[in-house]
Amino acid sequence: MKYYWLFIFITAFVYKSKAQNLDAANNNSQIANDSIKKAEFVNYLGNGYFPTKYFNFDLRYLIKFNQHEGFRTGLGGVTNETFSENFRLQGYMVYGFLDHRFKYSFGGGVKIAEKTNTWFNLFYTEDLEETGSSTFLTDKRFFQLFEPRLINIDLFHKHISKTVSIEHQLRPKILTETQFSVSKINPTYNYIFHPNDNESFTDFDLSLLKIAAQWSPFSEFNQTLNNTETKSDYPKFTLQYTKSFANIINGNFNFSKLDFRAIQQFDYKSEASTQIVLTSGITNGDAPITHLYHAYPNNVNKETILQRFSVAGINSFETMFFNEFFSDRFATFQLKHKLKPFNISPWFKPQLVLIYRYAIGNMNNIDRHENISFNTLEKGFSESGLEINKLFFGFGFSFAYRYGSYHLPEFGDNFAFKFTFNISIE
Repeated sequence: MKYYWLFIFITAFVYKSKAQNLDAANNNSQIANDSIKKAEFVNYLGNGYFPTKYFNFDLRYLIKFNQHEGFRTGLGGVTNETFSENFRLQGYMVYGFLDHRFKYSFGGGVKIAEKTNTWFNLFYTEDLEETGSSTFLTDKRFFQLFEPRLINIDLFHKHISKTVSIEHQLRPKILTETQFSVSKINPTYNYIFHPNDNESFTDFDLSLLKIAAQWSPFSEFNQTLNNTETKSDYPKFTLQYTKSFANIINGNFNFSKLDFRAIQQFDYKSEASTQIVLTSGITNGDAPITHLYHAYPNNVNKETILQRFSVAGINSFETMFFNEFFSDRFATFQLKHKLKPFNISPWFKPQLVLIYRYAIGNMNNIDRHENISFNTLEKGFSESGLEINKLFFGFGFSFAYRYGSYHLPEFGDNFAFKFTFNISIE
């Protein structure tokens, strides 16, 4: 009997121990699953999505502001892998409260190769685009929570575009996209383009082929999350070729563009860092000003420093006025060094950033662009400044000074004093 009770006791003890271990394992597993889900949710937010079961809302379309539309708000998003792993629908609709117009885009894609995450896409879009902007196709999914430069933009052109594209991961670290689009372009400002002595255009049709590739040798990507970047590392190189065809699907002009960008960042143990951004572009042929280069200005055309007080951009020229310069070939160099944060208290750690920016460019046949006045950058544009970031809820201040060949006669016109906003989702 005593051996029986001893057996019962040992059995109960072992069972209890196993049960405790199992509970602990389950708890650990639950904690691990919760941590994974939290990390995935934060990753979605960091890439600009608010996920639901079948549909991920795109945070880029919630609210923005610019000088032409005023407040621009709406909804957009894309179906996720729960809806389908091989098919997606996406789109958006927004409304501008100043121009009183709806803008929208809709379309979808089909995955045609699992291993290389290759998608075939079709889209129809009616929207605005900034004149002189030159964006890379591979940038569309690199999300910024807040895009401060958009607040001050006032020169836009309307476009109605039908596009077909193929996204393809050429190598694990090389993203590519090839796009063909047919667009009707209508500037929102008074503009006439003379490609030759016998023709003039106030609006026009473009048939564009774009081929873009981004090489991020040290970054990591999530193929199930629209191939978005989950771990960013440097250097990064982006190359894009654009060809406009005349007389193909009603295209009006022949021109070509080649754009390049390189980004390098050095991170130090003291939380300091140095970032270098080199950007260049060249255009050949009959390109209207809508598809030339503006060198990323971010200074509004007002008289005093306080009237020009706004929000500083991420990689923009803070003392260069909007629409002041246009080029058909240009290059910019930007250097930004972040010092170690000042550890004043656990919640107050401001950071000083030293900045230098330089741009150079030129344009042939300026007289082809009528009813719009601008300068060129052949003498080289220089500005230096500093930022004091994270003073209060991610806000800070920036100061920049313009000097060199494009120094302005009025001393105060060479200064820019603005807010900064820096926040990250972790």
